[in-house]
Amino acid sequence: MELAGRAYRFDRRVGVGALLLALVLFLAACEGPKKEPEEEEAALEGLRLVPAEFKDLPGWEEDRLAEALPALNRSCQRLLTQPDERPLGPDGLAGTVADWREPCGDLASLAQAIPAGEDHPELRQLLEAHFRPFAVYDGERAEGLFTGYYEAELQGSLSRKPGYEVPLYGRPADLVEVDLREFRADLPAERLVGRVQDGRLQPYPPRAVLENGFLEGRGEELIWVSDPVDAFFLHVQGSGVVRLDEGGEVRVGFAGSNGRAFYAIGRALIEEGILERDKTSMQAIRDWLRANPQRAQELMHRNERYIFFRLLDGPGPIGAQGVALTAGRSLAVDPEHLPLGVPLWLETFWPASQEPLRRLMVAQDTGSAIKGVVRGDFFWGSGEAALEQAGRMRQQGRYWLLLPLAVADSYLAQS
Repeated sequence: MELAGRAYRFDRRVGVGALLLALVLFLAACEGPKKEPEEEEAALEGLRLVPAEFKDLPGWEEDRLAEALPALNRSCQRLLTQPDERPLGPDGLAGTVADWREPCGDLASLAQAIPAGEDHPELRQLLEAHFRPFAVYDGERAEGLFTGYYEAELQGSLSRKPGYEVPLYGRPADLVEVDLREFRADLPAERLVGRVQDGRLQPYPPRAVLENGFLEGRGEELIWVSDPVDAFFLHVQGSGVVRLDEGGEVRVGFAGSNGRAFYAIGRALIEEGILERDKTSMQAIRDWLRANPQRAQELMHRNERYIFFRLLDGPGPIGAQGVALTAGRSLAVDPEHLPLGVPLWLETFWPASQEPLRRLMVAQDTGSAIKGVVRGDFFWGSGEAALEQAGRMRQQGRYWLLLPLAVADSYLAQS
């Protein structure tokens, strides 16, 4: 079907052939479902929604849905602050804010009526009454790559002193973001980041330049931390908790970037034969960087992307939707394909395991490396235990998008 000028394919088929599961580090590869002879045609491309029923969702009856209720409510509250007519997702894929008012209102009422965290059959009944699931396909492919991330924990100080000499910077005053669409509608939906020099917008410097004195002397340091490797991982994760030498702790979150492309240094360690492909994880990378400080700096500088931070009050970390993330229930997705704030049913595997991981998630965040129709980053929480899971998470999986009945009926009517 065609929706608002963007090609979205809609398919009534519910059953699909088995997909070949390929667990390959740093590269997701999967085989599309086999087609019957009469179905042979040009390969389908782009996001495609296939209507399903809740009974089709693997593990639907076993999930403790109440664990997802805080994430659902936070996203709903954020959605409902917007005008009724505002479209949700690319070209209104998830309808408008008005379509979400009734289900979100009922979810909020139920959350007040049942004890926090206590599973209740009414929640499952409410979701089944207000939503319909749609399997998400990328053309003919239902499966994609699912990785993990976490909230880093660091040791730091509010002032520079021995043992705390690695700065975390706030957003620089000279950093400029440009939305190309604001200048001409036919330009790509892309943001450029840079600084103005001699009346011209120039790219913002890469990590190596920024870490070698470019930002010094401006007074834009937020906090000083103890370990350059921990600081690098904080840049990769985008948010963290800093335990202060002065006592207490502060939370820092993403405030901007230098606009440079992300480079996965784990790939270099594998290609150079330093780490074995099947043994590479965040922990292994961190251990190698700490054990090889001279080479570590050169390797970290290959990732030119640099993150600027802000201090956060209240719960966190804060995802791209602007709400606090929920460990084990928040998922980062590609906003070019999926709307933020909507529930998804996820089917994948626990990290480094063949044990099924099936649960209700909420699309609440994004990431520079999270690109594609079926692509997700699973938020595991804070600290070393979360790192243990996130660092080993690289699994194939799939998801179903849950849409309000009004939006679902609209799709079905157009099929």
